[in-house]
Amino acid sequence: MNLNDTDFELFAVPPTFAQERAALDARWKELQREAHPDRFAAQGAAAQRVAMQWSVRINEAYQRLKDPLRRATYLCELNGAPVQAETNTAMPPEFLMQQMEWREALDEAADEAALDVLKAQVDEARARALSSLDWLIDEKGDYLAAAAQVRALMFIERFASEVDQRFDRLGQ
Repeated sequence: MNLNDTDFELFAVPPTFAQERAALDARWKELQREAHPDRFAAQGAAAQRVAMQWSVRINEAYQRLKDPLRRATYLCELNGAPVQAETNTAMPPEFLMQQMEWREALDEAADEAALDVLKAQVDEARARALSSLDWLIDEKGDYLAAAAQVRALMFIERFASEVDQRFDRLGQ
């Protein structure tokens, strides 16, 4: 293992958007067993510190690889197309219109039925965005377009969270 390896190299998986969660989970457990600080107790404090660094590195890689949004962001960055979500907020007009419609629907939602309709729309948009990322990254290798799709998915995820919060408030 090398601390400078990419997450994909560390986990011995191909650098693709599509990943099998079970394989990531199994490899994470295997890597954690190998790097667990308790295994290095007899070798002293320095060896345990190195093992702890490895454990942190393994956990960070696992968190990035198991989350589709974080994995897509990472792939874009590795391939020279940083997402730049803080500075690049440009979106297609159709996407912006959809967001305005969703915001209005959320503001007007008075009951769970209205929120259910909105949640279904957001879930469908999320599924389309994830499918698009799979195609843009794994099929086309178009990381610039994928970075734009990641920014859109970030908005969808934030909005989905707002819908969930509204559900929680209605349930109180």
